[in-house]
Amino acid sequence: MTPEDFEKLQALLASRAGYRLSRERLSLAEHRLGPVARREGFETVSAMLHALWSRPVASLGWAVIESLLNPETWFNRDRTPFQTLAQDLLPALVKARGERKIHIWSAGCSMGQEAYSIAMAASETGADFDLVATDLNQRAVEKARSGLYTTFEIQRGLSAASMLRWFDQTEDQWRARPELRQTMTFAAANLLDEPADDRRFDIVFCRNVLGEMAPAQRARALDVLEQRLVDDGCLFLGQDERVESDTVAFRAVTGRPGLYVKTPSTLSRAA
Repeated sequence: MTPEDFEKLQALLASRAGYRLSRERLSLAEHRLGPVARREGFETVSAMLHALWSRPVASLGWAVIESLLNPETWFNRDRTPFQTLAQDLLPALVKARGERKIHIWSAGCSMGQEAYSIAMAASETGADFDLVATDLNQRAVEKARSGLYTTFEIQRGLSAASMLRWFDQTEDQWRARPELRQTMTFAAANLLDEPADDRRFDIVFCRNVLGEMAPAQRARALDVLEQRLVDDGCLFLGQDERVESDTVAFRAVTGRPGLYVKTPSTLSRAA
């Protein structure tokens, strides 16, 4: 891959997905693009990129972008957010909402482990909820929708009790049970796009997504999250993610790393 190709990749990823591709990841990028080139019928990565720059094709462009996104995730990642959800937030919201269903959004759900972790935690409280899980990567969304995981994936973060409670073994794989999957809807969506409807959520998880975004795109994503969150809702970001320099719409909850609520100034402006 030439330096010029890499610069164009950086621009493509930033403009379409908002993500920064540092020069230190050049070798990793070429490694990940190899299977895409073979799948698309090109002999080399360079040949594929030359074709993409010469005659841009949306499907090929997105295949390239998807291969460069970081899909790393596992069940109950960091654990604390799911404990907070089950022990504190959902009981309080159920009391506040009465008979209304609790609406949850998992934004940047990758291959679904976080979304299923949310659904398991919520189901075990007995709350009436629905969960929408979205990601930019269409292939990741398809895997998440299937609810099918290898033994390695299922054991990464799940206890034996949770595996047996919520998943059925199918040969050497595990599939989420229907009663769990029926609470969930999966879709491919770009967090940078203007919302296509006016649906709002009581709880939003967008963990370990914003950290790799360029500042302008991160601010745009936060604006979308603010639009989607109800005024008294809660936003979960990654425990090490800080957004105070990117937005005034959210403030951190003291003693709850990664948990945010809307700022009073945002609420008064919306009113």
